[in-house]
Amino acid sequence: MELKEIVSSLLANPLVQDKLLIERAYVHSGSSAFVDPAHLMLRETDTKFEIRNGDDCAAIPNGDGTYTLFAAEGLIQNFVRNSPWFAGYSSIMVNISDICSMGGLPVAITNVLWSKDKEASEEIWKGMVRASADYDVPIVGGHTCYGNDLNLAVSIIGKAKKLLTSFDAKAGDNLLMAIDLDGAYFENYPFWNASTTSSPKKLQRNMRFMHEIAEAELSCAAKDISMGGIVGTLGMLLRTSEKGAIVDLDQIPIPENIDLLKWLISFPSYGYLLTANETDTVTIIEKFKSGGITCAVIGEINESRKIALKKNNETEILN
Repeated sequence: MELKEIVSSLLANPLVQDKLLIERAYVHSGSSAFVDPAHLMLRETDTKFEIRNGDDCAAIPNGDGTYTLFAAEGLIQNFVRNSPWFAGYSSIMVNISDICSMGGLPVAITNVLWSKDKEASEEIWKGMVRASADYDVPIVGGHTCYGNDLNLAVSIIGKAKKLLTSFDAKAGDNLLMAIDLDGAYFENYPFWNASTTSSPKKLQRNMRFMHEIAEAELSCAAKDISMGGIVGTLGMLLRTSEKGAIVDLDQIPIPENIDLLKWLISFPSYGYLLTANETDTVTIIEKFKSGGITCAVIGEINESRKIALKKNNETEILN
């Protein structure tokens, strides 16, 4: 496809549009919330802690320089209805990715499951239990509601010392993409599954990479690639960081024989965008490589507040 066709197709995709127009989500919630230290049983300060909206998790200060990370994900109803086992598995996996994207390590998971009866929810539970075991993150509670349909939402807590945020991308930094290419598309969904076919040892080892990058201060801004794919996720990162970027489509890691346009809107089981300076970029790429994860520089952060896509030396503005 020509670059103009790619841009037009991306802009017409509702998942990408939803992320590029993420500003709508802040109309009712605001851009931040404040937590009283007394609610956290911290009494040494009267200053309320600001929790910025826009990260993959809420980063709640513990008062000792560490953070409790808190996130939740709801699953698309048709996905739960049509693929209950994989939806259950994915509900655990995507929440873990949110924790990892901020430099954290997952601690525990809870869930809310709506079901017609026990039989209808059995496959969902099997998928959740399998993922919990594969990633070694326990399910510690939840709530089951009986109704007329299947629905699933999962929440997670994690811990972090140093954060990778959505607010700290810097102009001049490299934009990196890290992804596990050793997978395949799940049925007809734009979901690249490199998880259920991986060993628990690999999943648990690679789950720590973003934490180690944060601890070593190799990067300060990151986001997991989610619904809306690479472009939609980048749009959210740039919105909160108040920056722009140019992305070289020819440099994006992509499996063999996979359509580029589909890849740009795909949701991988293991995929992150990060920013880093030139020196730290080399270290980050080598770290991911040690776990069989492909990582490459795909662009550069700038001050434009726009996303520009480049291909074959042609450039088009996306938004």
